[in-house]
Amino acid sequence: MSIGIIDYGMGNLGSVKNACDFLGLSSKIVSTPEQLDDCTGIILPGVGAFANCMNHLQNHGFVEPVRSWIERDRPFLGVCLGLQILFSESEESPGVPGIAVFPGVVRKFELKKRLKVPQMGWNGVRQRQAESSFFKNVKDGAFFYFVHSYYVDTPETEIIAGETEYGITYTSAIAHGRTMAVQFHPEKSQAAGLEILRNFGEVAQLS
Repeated sequence: MSIGIIDYGMGNLGSVKNACDFLGLSSKIVSTPEQLDDCTGIILPGVGAFANCMNHLQNHGFVEPVRSWIERDRPFLGVCLGLQILFSESEESPGVPGIAVFPGVVRKFELKKRLKVPQMGWNGVRQRQAESSFFKNVKDGAFFYFVHSYYVDTPETEIIAGETEYGITYTSAIAHGRTMAVQFHPEKSQAAGLEILRNFGEVAQLS
């Protein structure tokens, strides 16, 4: 049994797999939904545009399996675009529906000129669910690595696990049951990011 890292033609698979290997987490890259059958958890990494991501997921048959996986409260970790596509829609790709596991819209940063878009670099995460197993051994306010121009705006405040300041206060992590998704890249965030992945590995082994 292992953690499945979904390969749908986009995403930073290599760095996520390398981080799992470094931590001693059993993982494999999966390219078809059938390969999820013997997985104890899923990591959905993502880079690029919202519409391209959803098209690739649909074409590879992953949309319904991912939605069902999360609805059954099986261990799931979304990274960057892997967070955004869990919501209803994105201003990046009008008319393209997301997986819509949670209500909310992915909005483009509209910031003062002194702040660059995309946000690229290190920033802190203030924990809203400090008791969550995903944040075990991670200090409140720890810094993680971000690269993004869009952020999640959700009315379902109880799922917000972390917030970050960048001109505005926005949702940078969500957690609900055994689902977690983050706007930052844990695989590129050194010690704090590795703790997030290690914690997810522990959750996945309990499934």
